[in-house]
Amino acid sequence: MMRSTKSPFELKPKYPDFKKVEATRPAFDPSLPIVYTQTPDPRWEYGKGAISSPQACSSLESSHVEIDPYGSDRAMIDNYRLLVSGIPRPISFVSTLSKDGTPNLAPFSYFQLVDHDPPTFVIGFSARASRPKDTQKNLIETGECVINVVSDHFVEAANATSLDVESSISEWGLSGLKSLPSATVRAGRLKDSIFSIEGKLLEMKDLDYHGHAKQGKPVGSLAVIQGTRFWVRSDAINDHQDEIDLSVMRPVVQLGGIQYSRVRETFELPRPSLATELAREGSNLANFMKK
Repeated sequence: MMRSTKSPFELKPKYPDFKKVEATRPAFDPSLPIVYTQTPDPRWEYGKGAISSPQACSSLESSHVEIDPYGSDRAMIDNYRLLVSGIPRPISFVSTLSKDGTPNLAPFSYFQLVDHDPPTFVIGFSARASRPKDTQKNLIETGECVINVVSDHFVEAANATSLDVESSISEWGLSGLKSLPSATVRAGRLKDSIFSIEGKLLEMKDLDYHGHAKQGKPVGSLAVIQGTRFWVRSDAINDHQDEIDLSVMRPVVQLGGIQYSRVRETFELPRPSLATELAREGSNLANFMKK
């Protein structure tokens, strides 16, 4: 799984010999195209609800299980496993420099874009009983980073940077990935990444809402970062420089356990406009607006 093995979440391996299991699977095919399909129900109408499918039928017949994340018999690792298996996440591959100039490179799946004006991103750092992650320490000390989006052509190299090496050892060399100069920060950007974002730290927020620090317990943190420069590979950006080609970028998403997914099939679904939908021939929206 793409995470530092220095994490307090020490998980048992899913397979005794993963390479042996992997050898029985089909080879990865980087030439597979991005396929655009119809939406699940192109004839969907207002008020119809979920489509008729095995998943939908099952949801009607089955009840839900209530889970208290703070239950006395529930370990935090159980919440971790549940959340990462239920929420697909983009991966940020963060480059930083320490105060003395040592480069660091590390992947994070607690990551998201939260606004575009100004471009604002968040990276979550899980609570750790041991020393803070080098990325977090570097962000606090220098206030700078580069967020590189992970694509499938360098996912193994990105995963290698999760090794629990000392902070004096650079993950750039371990991975074999190449660094290029940035424009607004000292940390290097990833040459192999289709899309990179230079950023400045706005705030490092401790997530200590229940007094864990006073109890001697580890506390998670949230970094709020403002994007200061974008870098997009020339063959992936359109002429207007406002859209990245998915077939070139081929981003990787982290799922539960050691599972990842690449975007191979997609559909388009325009966001509805009230005026347009009311004027659309055959729309039944007006029936609901009268109620």
